[in-house]
Amino acid sequence: MTLEERAELAAELKGSGVCNCSQAVTKVLADQTTLTEEQLRQISSGFAAGMGNMEATCGAMIGAAMIAGLKTEGKGAVMATKKIQEEFQRRCGALKCRDLKAITDGKPLCACDDCVRNAVMIYGEFMGL
Repeated sequence: MTLEERAELAAELKGSGVCNCSQAVTKVLADQTTLTEEQLRQISSGFAAGMGNMEATCGAMIGAAMIAGLKTEGKGAVMATKKIQEEFQRRCGALKCRDLKAITDGKPLCACDDCVRNAVMIYGEFMGL
């Protein structure tokens, strides 16, 4: 599956309600880890609606960071996450769910499906997928 196909599948999974944003990202990148899709689904389940009920980092971004940590076995994960985070903010306009969804000012910056697509694409670009 190409990176673009993974990104589209993640957006479909999120849009259909099968997965939250973090779960959608981790599911399509599961082959980058030694964990099962079910383990990843469970680990990422608490990161829906921007960890903390839209108060913190977008779950899609968190999903990409979790996979980066697993892929690198924790070695270099902080730098990989920093790069992913910087690019995510550049493409999406913010890191916090409430800012992305316009909870504070009524002007949405990036739709959930686009956040999920971007998180998968950015992970793939930075991690050589």
